[in-house]
Amino acid sequence: MEATVLHWVSVYGYAAIFSLLVLGIVGLPVPDEFLLASCGFLVFQGHLHLIPTAASALAGSACGITCSYIIGRTVGWKFLHSRLGRYLHINDRQIARVHDWFNRMGHWALMVGYFVPGFRHFTAIVAGTSKLEYRGFALFAYTGAVIWVSTFLFIGYHFGEHFKQILALVEENLKVGSLVAGLLILGYLSFRYWKRKKEGRKR
Repeated sequence: MEATVLHWVSVYGYAAIFSLLVLGIVGLPVPDEFLLASCGFLVFQGHLHLIPTAASALAGSACGITCSYIIGRTVGWKFLHSRLGRYLHINDRQIARVHDWFNRMGHWALMVGYFVPGFRHFTAIVAGTSKLEYRGFALFAYTGAVIWVSTFLFIGYHFGEHFKQILALVEENLKVGSLVAGLLILGYLSFRYWKRKKEGRKR
């Protein structure tokens, strides 16, 4: 897949960068981080120009995350209120709780989610499904896109021919960090659930 991505970039240039990032963020198996770091390396070599590379990458990321948000706001919302949603015991109170959480803290998940493999697409869909206001979504999602794109373009540009080794190291650390964070969140939610259940018994 990585060789195919580079081939498309060499043939179609900035249009390929835009299109591949849209597809990757929507959920297709595109190696987004490798694509961005490779583009940074191509800028370093002089095969691509920095400003149109960054612009096409940012535009692709923004369009991709927005598509996921729209999918959640339309298809996801209908699913929650469908017969299948009721079968899964999803009710308005639970939906409202997720919506309130996104209004309080979920914005940061949109921003940080870019750096968690397979998570950015999920957070955008949940944001749309919970009817998070577009203004709040856009502020954090697009800011996250700027940071994410800049980070991986910088890796390819700054480390040059060694970018693959650095990229592998960064991705490995992100996976470990994501796993640790996930376990901590799971532990916190389990503790909250246990505490609430215990208080309910006392009453």
